[in-house]
Amino acid sequence: MVSHSSDTDHPPQPQSGRDSFAQEREDLSPWFFTLSDCDSPICWKQLFGNEHPTELDIGCGRGLFVFNASENRPKTNYLGLEIDFKEGRRAAKRLKKANRANARILGGDAKRALSQFIPKESVAAIHVYFPDPWWKAKHHKRRLFTAEFAQQVYQTLQPGGLLHGWTDVFDYWELMSGHIQEIEQFKELPAPQERFAEHNMDYQTSFERKKRLAGWPIYRGLWQKES
Repeated sequence: MVSHSSDTDHPPQPQSGRDSFAQEREDLSPWFFTLSDCDSPICWKQLFGNEHPTELDIGCGRGLFVFNASENRPKTNYLGLEIDFKEGRRAAKRLKKANRANARILGGDAKRALSQFIPKESVAAIHVYFPDPWWKAKHHKRRLFTAEFAQQVYQTLQPGGLLHGWTDVFDYWELMSGHIQEIEQFKELPAPQERFAEHNMDYQTSFERKKRLAGWPIYRGLWQKES
């Protein structure tokens, strides 16, 4: 269950979200909530008011994917997870302005959300686009994609559910795909091809736009949880 508390409750803040979160008072409920607002596992029907399939965007940033996907596929619910509250609230403001009923942003650590608040085998797809590579060796432990995270993703997906993973860092691509391949029940599907962007907002994420315009290659993968 999710109880939408006031922003003045000041829940514990991750990283750069701390100072900015305290300064912004606009009520963004129900589009933005935090792990501190969750007192039990999330009920998708209660959160979205329907029984449509739900997809997660882990590390959603400013929410371009959630915003576009929720408009293009109104019969699918989207929950973006973002540890940086400033970025998460920015994404939620766009959803609020568009009055997007099938999209929400959850502020907090994705691994904690998956382990404590996202019901097992309840999600139709998980999207992980351009996770922070944490370049320095001493920071590698902060990387999102670990063997443990791959297992969490597998457990969260419904049978037949899809995992989308993209990165612009080849070493991280090898790390991600390696951890996924360790789980035999993940079947690798043909990767999506790069498509032409018709305008500045016609990219999967803001980060993809930045990297493609700079000429960087993008590594894309798609896997399915076998029944």
